[in-house]
This record gives sequence, structure tokens and C-alpha cells, in this order.
Amino acid sequence: MSLPKIDTTVTYPAGALTGTGTVLHVEALPDGRSAVLLDTTPVHPVDAAWPDQGADLATLTTPDGREVPVLECVVGATDQSALFLGGQVPVRKGTEGWVFLVVHVVPGEAGLAEGQRVDIQVDGHRRTALSAGHTACHLASLALNRQLATAWKKDVQADAAGNPNFDALAIETSTIDAYGSVDVYRLGKSLRRKGFLPEALLADTAAVEAGVNATLAEWVASGAEVRIERESELLTGMRRWVCALPGGEVRIPCGGTHLSSLKEVSEMTIRLILNAGEGSAAEVIMETRCVPAKLPA
Repeated sequence: MSLPKIDTTVTYPAGALTGTGTVLHVEALPDGRSAVLLDTTPVHPVDAAWPDQGADLATLTTPDGREVPVLECVVGATDQSALFLGGQVPVRKGTEGWVFLVVHVVPGEAGLAEGQRVDIQVDGHRRTALSAGHTACHLASLALNRQLATAWKKDVQADAAGNPNFDALAIETSTIDAYGSVDVYRLGKSLRRKGFLPEALLADTAAVEAGVNATLAEWVASGAEVRIERESELLTGMRRWVCALPGGEVRIPCGGTHLSSLKEVSEMTIRLILNAGEGSAAEVIMETRCVPAKLPA
């Protein structure tokens, strides 16, 4: 069977933890493992282009009851001449003439065959933990932007709530953890040229932190609903995280997984850490933590 000619259908944006898929392609990898492509999957893969949220843990079960662990799950792509995985993909997602795929990496001796139907089970504990961390990451960035809204002397791009988007303009890295996230911001010359006044953050970091936490407490208390808007079920389809905050709905393009409501959260807080950067640049680390209202059974 040739490589797939259409993007993988993904069901994780709707919250699916289980599913059944047909094996479209199995390919041996240089490290002895195998890449398995399914027509549809609930497994969230890590995307090398923006690897903030890690991959789900999952198991594939064959018709005869064999359980095959998914050791790794990444976004891959093909131009029909070869399969490229993760960071090897040479083009941006959505490039015309390319097909983008969820690649399930399994043990080489798994014995999966093209055309076979398999049941897929995602580890719900990890999914919930990462979904909580991702939702908290978005809310913390919006709250930080709101707190720093007066720290600009020039007009810059706005975030989903209409505030100057410090998060987007200063972010260096973002990592989603279980029930939290870590975001690293750089306050360098480029940000100053855009009009940001670093002293608004550096002079009294504790006050900024307290303001962000007060906003997060207000939002958590609202119990706001969260959903993912999807333009299609394909891996490359545009998806947006939507949260009905007290001040109005906000929408952020996002390919990750999320909670369905802030009622699932009992507390959400951030901590700001200052690091001396190179030259005149400073680095600010925002650690976000999300306490679930109820731990999964």
C-alpha cells in the first residue's frame, strides 16, 4: 500500500481518548522501531514546529488482542516519495502537495500490517494533566498581557482579549507540563524598540505577579466554559481554543488539547522568576500551576 494521500483525521480536539483506525502504512525506521500511519486517531502528536505540548501515551490493540505500545507520536509528512518524521519534515504544515500525518512509533517487532483494524486507547491521566497545563498556559499569558497593558509606549499587535500581546512578542520558549507550564520571555532591544517599557515588569515583579494571580482567581471562579472550534477533522485543519471569560469570549489558534471548563480547576497561579540575560537583555520565566478540582480516578 502506498503512502497516504490525505491528512490524518484526528479526534483528540473533541476530547476523544479511544477510537478505531485502519493501518494505512507501516515503515521500518533506522533505529529498529516502526512508524505506523492510521486513517484516524485520537492520539495527540508532538509537532516539531511548535513542540510546547508533548505527545499522548497510547496503546494499539489488534483484532487478536495483542497490545502494542505507542512509544512516540509525532507529526510527519510525505510528498509521496518518502515519509519524513518530526524535525525531518522540510516544509511547513499545510504546504501544497504534501500530506501531513500522525505517526505512531511502535516497537519494530509489533507485527502490525497494512489494512488491519486496530483499537486505540489513550492514557487519560496524562491527557488530563497536559490539557490542564495547556489551558492554564493560555490563561496565564492573557492575564500577564492584561497586567502589562500600560507598559507600552507604541501600538503593537493585540491578543485575543484586545490587550498588547506581550506574550507573543517576548516569548522564547513555552513548555506544557502536567498541570502547568513554563514560559520564558526575553526583554531585549527588539522588544524595547517595539515600545515595551521593561521597568514596568522588572521594577516590581511581585506586584505584577500578584496582579496576574488576582485575574486568574477571578477567571477560575467564573467556571468559564472552554471548547475547541474546528474547521475540519484533518490534522492540518484550523483549530481555535475558545474560552468564555467574564469580559467576553477569547479565541486563540491552537492545535493542543484542553479542559472543557474552568469548573475542573480549583486554583491557578503563576510565579515570575527574573534571570540576568546576555548584555542588556533580561529573561523572565513564568511558571504556571493549575490545581484540579478533582484528581482523575
